Amino acid sequence: MSEKSLLDQWRDMAYDRNLSKNELETFWSRYFTIEKKIYEQLLENPEEEVRGTVKELAEKYGQDVMTMVGFLDGINDSLKVPNPIETMDENTDVTLVFDKEMLYKNMVDAKADWLYELPQWDKIFDADTKKKLYREQKQSGTVRKAKKIGRNEPCPCGSGKKYKYCCGKNA
Repeated sequence: MSEKSLLDQWRDMAYDRNLSKNELETFWSRYFTIEKKIYEQLLENPEEEVRGTVKELAEKYGQDVMTMVGFLDGINDSLKVPNPIETMDENTDVTLVFDKEMLYKNMVDAKADWLYELPQWDKIFDADTKKKLYREQKQSGTVRKAKKIGRNEPCPCGSGKKYKYCCGKNA
């Protein structure tokens, strides 16, 4: 049988059904603190092209390989070129070259206010840009229903007939 991928090992650890609610909360609390520190460093110099093996990046940020795998899993959707997270091992070359707008929106989408409210964002986006990105992300998940056409209203197809005698006849 093949060995589990690093990503599968991380997910087994992070979503371990045998852990109590408190143990999981402690695990995630610890992880989010580490994640925040890495993002603080990344956002301090957003133009730097951070590259290296999984192991080298773990060392750069003072983390173990498993924690780095979790971080890579979390940031992957915000990268300009996604990493091969499904198949990577500790010697796989990875990159943390992120799309600033996409990263900000993904943080908003994840409801990670401890990340999208980091002071480092102030050097990247002005307040208006952050508000605009926040609004765009929140609205992207909002489903708006079209106004219902009344039976006696003019048909939207432009025929001039009442809806009930035109397109609404077969609706």
